[in-house]
Parts: sequence; C-alpha cells; structure tokens
Amino acid sequence: MQEQGPSESELLQNRREKLHTLQQRGIDAYGGRFDTTHQPGALRKEFAPDLEVKIGGRMTARRVMGKAVFFDLSDFTGRIQCYVNKKEIGDEAFELLTDLLDIGDWVGVTGKTFVTRTGEDSVHTTTITVLSKSLRPMPDKFHGVQDREIKYRQRYLDLISNERSRDIFVTRSLMVAEIRRYLQDRGFLEVETPMMQDVPGGAAATPFETFFKALNQPMYLRIAPELFLKRLLVGGFTKIFELNRNFRNEGLSRRHNPEFTMLEAYWAFSDFEQMADLVESMTCHLAEKFCGGLLIEHKDDEGTVTRTINLARPWKRARYGDLIQGVAGADWFTLDTAAKKARCKELHVEVSEHMEDHEVSQQVFEKLVEEKSFDPVFVTHVRKELVPLAKQNKDDASVVDVYELVINGQEISPGYSELNDPIVQRERLEHQAGDETQKMDEDFLLALEYGMPPAGGIGIGIDRLIMMLTGAESIRDVVLFPQLKKK
Repeated sequence: MQEQGPSESELLQNRREKLHTLQQRGIDAYGGRFDTTHQPGALRKEFAPDLEVKIGGRMTARRVMGKAVFFDLSDFTGRIQCYVNKKEIGDEAFELLTDLLDIGDWVGVTGKTFVTRTGEDSVHTTTITVLSKSLRPMPDKFHGVQDREIKYRQRYLDLISNERSRDIFVTRSLMVAEIRRYLQDRGFLEVETPMMQDVPGGAAATPFETFFKALNQPMYLRIAPELFLKRLLVGGFTKIFELNRNFRNEGLSRRHNPEFTMLEAYWAFSDFEQMADLVESMTCHLAEKFCGGLLIEHKDDEGTVTRTINLARPWKRARYGDLIQGVAGADWFTLDTAAKKARCKELHVEVSEHMEDHEVSQQVFEKLVEEKSFDPVFVTHVRKELVPLAKQNKDDASVVDVYELVINGQEISPGYSELNDPIVQRERLEHQAGDETQKMDEDFLLALEYGMPPAGGIGIGIDRLIMMLTGAESIRDVVLFPQLKKK
C-alpha cells in the first residue's frame, strides 16, 4: 500500500507553526526594504564570478546535502542558484534555511558569485533575510497549474509555476513599449482621450452604462476613442495615437474580452493604403525583434505545431467582394437576399431571417474567408453600410476605402481613409441610427464643420495581435486578469 503524504490542512498547519516559531524568535516574517543589486534571472544572463551581490526572490527549489544547502531564488526574470555552508553561515541561520523556511517563501541573500564544480553559476551566500513567509504550498513545479479555471482566476499561481505564461506577459509588455517607440520615432504624438463619455461612439457596440452623480447624468465607458481623436485632427494634431482600454458590453469567448486594449492612430494627409503599409511594417518589426523571424508557430498543449503563420512581405491585398465570390460563387452579388440565404444553406453558413442583404454577405465573409485565413490578408473596399466613418470610394459608390487585416483567422486591424465631409458623415450616422434611440455625437459633427484634414486611421486589437505573435490560442492567455463568470 502506497504511503500517503501529509494532507493540505496538515501542510497549512505546519507552515503556520513555522511562522509562529519565527515570530517567537523575533524574526520579522514579513520584512521590509531590501536593497538588491540584481534580479535573479538578470544576474544569470550577465553572470561574472567574484561579484558582491544582494538578491531577492522566491525560493523555488532546495537541496540539503549534509552541511551544505543549494537553493534557487526566482522572479519573473528567471532563477539563480544559491549555496550555503553551515560552518560559514552559523547554526542559527542554517536551521532557519533548512527547518523554518519553505518552498515559496520570499528571501533576500547577500554573497559573492562563483561557478560550482558542475559548472552552475551560483551565489555563495553569507546572509539570509526573511522577506515574506508563504502560508500555502506552491503548485507542482513540473506540472504547474493545469486547471484553466485556477489558471485564469488565480493568475499569480499560474505565473509562479508556468514559465510559458510568464514569457507571454513579459513579451506583451515589451511589445507594447516597442509599439510606442515605433510610432513616436515616426513623428506620432501619444494622446489620451476620455474613457467615460456621455455619447458612446466610434463603433457599433453595446456600451457599459454608469451614472455620474456630480452631473446627474448617465455616462458610458467608451467603446472606441475614434471620435475624440478626430477632434484632435480638427485641432491641428496631424499624427496622433492612443494606446488604451475600450469596453464593450458583449460576449465572452476565446477571442473576446469585454475590457480590451486597442491602439488607434491617425495620420493627416494619408489614406488607408499608407496606413496598411504602416501596420504591415510595424507588425513585421515586432515579429523580427521578439519572435525570431516572420514564421510564427502555433502549438497545442502537447507542444505539437498545429500551424505556422507566414508574415513574409508583401502581404496579400484583396477586395472584399472578390473574396466572397471566391467562396460563394461568381454570381453572388447578382442574387437577391432570399437566393443568397438559400445558398448559405448549401455552404453550411448559418443566417437568420431578419438579416439584411449586406449582413448575409458579411456572414459568408466571416465564416468562409476570415476564419480560414491564417497568413495576413488586407481585405479592402468593404461595403459602405459596414463602415459609416470611412470615405466613399471614388470609382465605386457602394464601397468605402478601407482595409480589414485578417491574420490567424480573425480581424487584427481595421484601417480607413477617414470620412471628413461633415454633411455626408451626418447622413451616414443618421442612417446607422435608423429608428433606434441611439444618440449621435453632435459635438463631433460640429467639430467636422470646422474642417478635418483628409487622413488615414487605424485600429489594432493589441490582445489579438499578441495572441497571433506569441502563439496563444485564447485571449485569456494574453490578458493578465480576464473577465470570468462568478463562481
């Protein structure tokens, strides 16, 4: 019969008893300031022998070998091995390390760097300082957090045990910083616009509602910053961007989180084609800087490559109508709505009875084109009913000058030649509102009457971009604290 280890309650009780012992001995189990010289992983990367160092980290491994102990200190940068000799450190400190500290405790060490006989870069430790006693055992370091519920609800446990998760979020932070640098180096000014608005606009989405007591009026968390950024174009800011949060009171899915990060940028005197060039060059720059090249592998949980996304330039550009005809038939746009819905049944595309003609075409596009496009494609010249804020094409009045960038089976970025005619813009928004109670942003329309320069504009869903570049399969894997249904 296999011997069972201590129960969870016994482990918890044991750690609390150790905490009590520390307190009885006058040791502060939740210490204060500890001036470090290096982070564990950074020291390992820049290692040199005979350096006097002070390091803080979580103890993630410990090996007691008689009167010597090897233990690892870790943080998000990585780990470094530490070595202690009982004779050098003294009985009391040695007992502290071996009997009163546990895997998961935060400690600070001082010492000198050296290389062990087995070639391991290490710190010959002379003092140990308790920084924080962990009262709960850590996740299994070999298996990490396997339960996705725990992984997303208790992200800290995921970050402690899962190097892959840590790498994704470090990469995300570095990529966002690089996006800022990339745009600023090209003359774009970063700006901030309101996240709380009295009229939500800039996208067709359901907003989150709140109430501003001081003004005694309803307010909304923004669904997009677009209309405020265009006010800045009117004000003379000709190259601007904002990198911040949007909120949409809609569904949760592998690709949707109600709170998400969006980049929007506007470039006066530009158009949608020039903005497409900007997005293409910036994305390839990120891939080459952080992903080792333009081939992005996506793997399953077992590490098997399921697909490879090829970002090699130039990226494909194709008209919206041509792509739909390619999957639904060359005669698609000659059919009436009823005939299109009948063909959708043949194509196994679900449509509802109330869908209008352009909505049926959009459903075909989303299911048979977008979801099956993994390498980049700029889908251009979309039906004008779908994009009321874009400039109408001069050669075809039924479409607007836009692109929708599709990579990895989902839209990553829309880009427009921005509509700057205030009369046409009002007509478009009135048509979009229809008989609904949706309010129009009259101040935005007023601003346009003062003159907005022709401009190109882009939006990039940062979460989806990070998913594509890191190989993550769910938006919850690139958002530190995703929204989840309450337990």
